[in-house]
Amino acid sequence: MLKDTLYYSKILLFGEYGIIEDAMGLSIPYHFYKGKLLFTGNGSKADIAESNGQLREYFEYLKSNQQSGSLPCALDLKRLEADIDKGLYFDSSIPQGFGVGSSGALVAAIYDAYAQNKIDEQDITDNDSLLNLKQALAAMESYFHGKSSGLDPLICYLNLPILIKGKTELGAVAIPTENMEGKGAIFLMDSGSPGKTQGMVSLFLQKLKDDGFRNLVKTKLKQYNDECIKAFLKGDTRPLFDNLKELSKLFLENFKPMIPEHFEALWRTGIETNAYYLKLCGSGGGGFVLGFTEDLATAQDLLKEHNLRVIHKF
Repeated sequence: MLKDTLYYSKILLFGEYGIIEDAMGLSIPYHFYKGKLLFTGNGSKADIAESNGQLREYFEYLKSNQQSGSLPCALDLKRLEADIDKGLYFDSSIPQGFGVGSSGALVAAIYDAYAQNKIDEQDITDNDSLLNLKQALAAMESYFHGKSSGLDPLICYLNLPILIKGKTELGAVAIPTENMEGKGAIFLMDSGSPGKTQGMVSLFLQKLKDDGFRNLVKTKLKQYNDECIKAFLKGDTRPLFDNLKELSKLFLENFKPMIPEHFEALWRTGIETNAYYLKLCGSGGGGFVLGFTEDLATAQDLLKEHNLRVIHKF
């Protein structure tokens, strides 16, 4: 019997690429997009069949990894295979390749439904138990990205904001209460095409072999990123936007392949006018771009050709 549970998308507000080099990260659930495991639904027969086929391929990966002992969690694969035979599919509105956790939500759903001796929220009593859960989910998500931190499925599974303080230190965190009457906002912009996470991450790892770039990531990127997180969690907008401007400039000048070409002028306009600042949402190369503004009306006017989707007001 499947649980009637929704698994929501996520947004990494801060930390993309930086967390690979031990910068802080802050990721939040995003309830606009969601998915759930179903046997029957309102989707087209073609979509259901495609999802069912993808689940079967994923099952083969999990089976192979469980047999080789490289999966750090036990899954009831016999029941999963039987359910796939019955037509199981993942009914999801989460766009794939847009940096909002489409694979993370699927992994969370499979773990929740089929993991044996799974770690529930009440089982997470310390940092080690959270890391064990993250490790299991990372192994399951590696099928989709080649290598996974496990962060996306962790957010989707727990449905809680998570603060990453380092590679071995993370935990749930409270984010400032949204002010629906506030002028400031965080928003999403659609680049119009999906990104390729595995390709972008591979490119980043290649760039890290350059000492200058690696030093930039370990010093300036980490500094601006971490200060943004600290200021955001305190609700302190001045240092938040001072560091956001520097972070946005750093991405524009050093992460060109990750910034969709047709967004470069918009990116620069935000920095020059201080009306908004753009940053990567996930690995980049396409998908969504994140924006921050102290005056949403002004940003909407400057970006009127783009549909801004507000995710948090302050």
